[in-house]
Amino acid sequence: MEMIRHLGVKWVFLNVNQSDTQPLPANQQNLSESEQQSEKLDGETKKLWDEKQKRIEKLSSYRRRVIQCEKEFERSLARMRSVMTKIRNRPTDAVDEAKQLIDDIVEKLMSDDNVTLHLMNGKSEFEDIYFHSLNVSVIAMMIGRAKGFSAAQLKELSFAALFHDIGKIKIPSAIVRKQTPLTDPEFNYLKLHTKYGLDLANTVDGFPDSAKKVIAQHHELNDGSGYPDGLKENEIDELTQVIAVANAFDNLCHHNIPAEQKIPYTALSHLYKNCKHLYSAENLNILIKFMGVFPPGTVVQLSNNMVGLVISVNAAHLLYPNVLMYDPAVPRTQAPIIDLADKDIKIVSAIHPNKLPDKVREYLNPRSRISYFFDSDD
Repeated sequence: MEMIRHLGVKWVFLNVNQSDTQPLPANQQNLSESEQQSEKLDGETKKLWDEKQKRIEKLSSYRRRVIQCEKEFERSLARMRSVMTKIRNRPTDAVDEAKQLIDDIVEKLMSDDNVTLHLMNGKSEFEDIYFHSLNVSVIAMMIGRAKGFSAAQLKELSFAALFHDIGKIKIPSAIVRKQTPLTDPEFNYLKLHTKYGLDLANTVDGFPDSAKKVIAQHHELNDGSGYPDGLKENEIDELTQVIAVANAFDNLCHHNIPAEQKIPYTALSHLYKNCKHLYSAENLNILIKFMGVFPPGTVVQLSNNMVGLVISVNAAHLLYPNVLMYDPAVPRTQAPIIDLADKDIKIVSAIHPNKLPDKVREYLNPRSRISYFFDSDD
């Protein structure tokens, strides 16, 4: 029959008396067609089922990665807490512990070319110095890695970032945590944390000189308007310039005055539009590149009119982050997570959490403390 169709023959004579094969009964012909249709449907169903199973396994794998990343972040935070509690009375032990923590983090960062940045849970408002120091260290290392720093340079960078604000332990908490604008005398007192930090570092045997420079200079700005010495761009240490960008970003996200706090998307935009004369343009561009247009921690409106929270971004797929979706039909603990790289969905805009309906905000639980950690995308 296929050959006849291929030849373009429109009709043929058929003499059933000359045929050795009897025609199938009408009901059996219908059954054969039904079986073919059933087999076709079974094939399509299996394909859909296989695709669904792949999506489920991918989501399960991603959730396992996030849980493991959270555990490593919590362990690093606990080690950071231990370092800070020992720095006054057992400074040598504190430095040794910090170096071991940094060795572990840098080894992980350098183990794979494909790194994903994840949003972590920042739980305690009274441990800001630990969250801030670790966050600045992670962000600075991501910048340093993109700049091609060696493992040794990344360790220097990370150590300096962990201790850049150490002088604040000598500033009254009423000033450090004040949620209204500082008076001029209070601000002048706060600025002394660079001096106090350097004084403390100078009492510790083996404290790296590179970290001392960062402690002293991390509030210097390229145009000379920073403190304590009003240094300009070519006078500011290279590691300091990296850490200054990471520090500025984290400070914008966690400003002491609640009304001044910016969501990550707005913080990046502010730095790019208003601060290019204050910080290294190269370092700012790198920060924006690996954070993505919509950094983890940003609430977003999607092209399908749904709302979600960006929870991770991979440097190889900046426009396609993983998004935790608001779905009232699903319990919050089982909220769907979609990889935009697998969907025909785009991010339309960022949304400030304060503009969300209460039920959506409670479901997505956008973090007041934006903390980051990373893992390799193997």
